[in-house]
This record gives sequence, C-alpha cells and structure tokens, in this order.
Amino acid sequence: MNGQVRVAPVRVAIVGVSGYAGIELARLVARHPSWNLVAAVSDKWAGRPLGEMLPVGGRAAAVSCIGQGEAPGTFAGAELVFLCTPAEVSIALAGAALSAGARVVDLSGGFRLAAELYPRWYGFAHERPDLLATAIYSMPEVTGNAAALPTAALVANPGCYPTASALAVLPLLRAGIIDRAGLIIDAKSGTTGAGRKGSEEMSFSEVEGDFRAYRVFRHQHTPEIERALSMAGVGGDPVTFTAHLLPTRRGILATAYGRLRPGKTGADATAAVRAFVESRPFLRTAAPDAVRLQAVVGTNRVLMGADADPERMVAIGFAAIDNLVKGAAGQAVQNANLMLGLEETAGLESLSGSMP
Repeated sequence: MNGQVRVAPVRVAIVGVSGYAGIELARLVARHPSWNLVAAVSDKWAGRPLGEMLPVGGRAAAVSCIGQGEAPGTFAGAELVFLCTPAEVSIALAGAALSAGARVVDLSGGFRLAAELYPRWYGFAHERPDLLATAIYSMPEVTGNAAALPTAALVANPGCYPTASALAVLPLLRAGIIDRAGLIIDAKSGTTGAGRKGSEEMSFSEVEGDFRAYRVFRHQHTPEIERALSMAGVGGDPVTFTAHLLPTRRGILATAYGRLRPGKTGADATAAVRAFVESRPFLRTAAPDAVRLQAVVGTNRVLMGADADPERMVAIGFAAIDNLVKGAAGQAVQNANLMLGLEETAGLESLSGSMP
C-alpha cells in the first residue's frame, strides 16, 4: 500500500447514481475493501434504498437515495465525492463539495479542457474557471501526473473515447514508430456511451442492426485526446477523430493510424506495445485481430495490439476497453485509489468479464 494504512473506511458519496456510470460506480464502491458508501444521489430514485434499485449488497444496499437538491447537505459527511452528472451540473456541484471539505472525482467533461474551449466543444461558457485551474486531469497510464494525485482536491476523470484512443496510439508514438503529424483515430462504442436517456435515435429499433458515425469533426473528445497526448509528451499536432455507434451495450474499440517512420517494422510496433504495458496492472497485449470487446467488458482492463506495413508506410494501433469501467467508473476508482494512497488496483483486481 502506498502511504499510510487507514483504519476507518473512506466515506463516499455518489451524485448521479442512476446513470450508467453511476450504476457501475455504485457496484465498484460497494465491493471496495476500504470504502463505505454513505450517500447516493438521484432524483429518479429518491426515497428508495439503493439495494432495491441495484444488485448491490452489504451496507450500500441500505443507503436511501436522495434528490439532487439535497446533495450539498451530504457533502460534509463524505470524504470523497464522485460526480456522475452532466458537465454543467458537475461544475455547479464541485465547489459545494470542495467547500464542505470533501475531495472530488468528476466523471463528466466539466473539468477536462481549458476554459476557452468549452463554448466550441461543449456549447457553454465555463462558470468556474477558478476550479478548472486547480483540477488535475488524470489518465494514470498516459498523463504521467500520478504524483500530483495524493494532494489533489479535484480530479477530472477522462472520457471513454480519449482513454481508448490515447492508449491505442501512445506506445507507437513513445517508441518513435510513427510520426506525430497526421494521426487518424476511428473508435466505436456501445450505446451506453451516450448516457441513460431516452431518445428516438438511441431506441432499440433505430440502433439494432445499424452502424454509423456521429458528431463528425465536432466531437468533444477530440481536444481531450489531443490534451492527453500532449500531457504524455507526444502531442502538439491535431488529431482526426471519428466516433461510431455500435449496436451493442458496452465496450469501445479504438483503431489508430499513423505514418510509419523509415526503417520501422511490424515487429517494432508489437515490441513497443509490449514494452508499454509492462508493470501497468490493467494493460494487456494481444495480436491485432484478437483485440476485442468481449475480452474486456466488465473489467478495468485495456487490451492493446499493433502492427505495421513498411510497404505502405503505415502502422495501426488498437485498444479495447469497457466504456463504463475503464472508460468511466473503473478509472474513477483507480484515480481515487491513487488520491487516497491506496493500491491502484484496490476494488478492481477481481473484476471478471463474460467472454464465451
């Protein structure tokens, strides 16, 4: 364990517990060996025990959900607050949680970008640039700022697409296999990535049996991918990113294309990925055609692979994640563990998927 051993469990609150990320997070918090869920916030589930709404056990099952209007009153009783709310709501609530003495991990896009980027990419002006300036954006295997987490009060948890995309391409960039200029990332996500809201375009009859791109050239995760790569020391150039909607519930597969540098080979690309995953507990390697969603869904793992074609001067990197675990709640737990001086894998190491 990193740091001091705690005797009392960490008191945790989840705001937005009835959304997909919040549901996944409640499952993880309920089984975490060092945490105790003390508050669950959801207007939709207000007044109902969490165990009645979700298959969680132990003390978490008895926690009665409260409405969002009551959330600020619970912050004083929590040491750690997870915000699983829309970006504008997270921006409004983060200050109240911090003022109450809690530490915050925000799963929304509320604190991921520079303030001047919010009007273009999120459609609103950021109302708390003071908090934004203090937020630590942390993708543990990429951003290289884990040492800042033990003293961080506000951590911006990365988006699902940026997590898969950055990990698909970073090993190749770090090892000098591909050029930084001209990166193209094409990623596909299950429907839970769109959140738990009703709309015609996300209904079963519209999604089942279909496949399409969306938010072309205007997806809010584009600048976040660029920021993550910049923090990793390999950014600075624009990235072309396109998101696609898969007719499945969960998982993301990111495919990254880069211009192969002279003299580099497919063996070099494979070696770069193998070297990158070493000593990183949630990263795994596979042959490119074995990087698949079923191998990671339900876990905090990332399955990665790469290959290159010297004749065509191109290299391709792949990464598969569960968009709700490594892409949201699992990475939030991972970040919180690092904030609190716990083992990075605490509460996450025993997650298992359901690959046939």
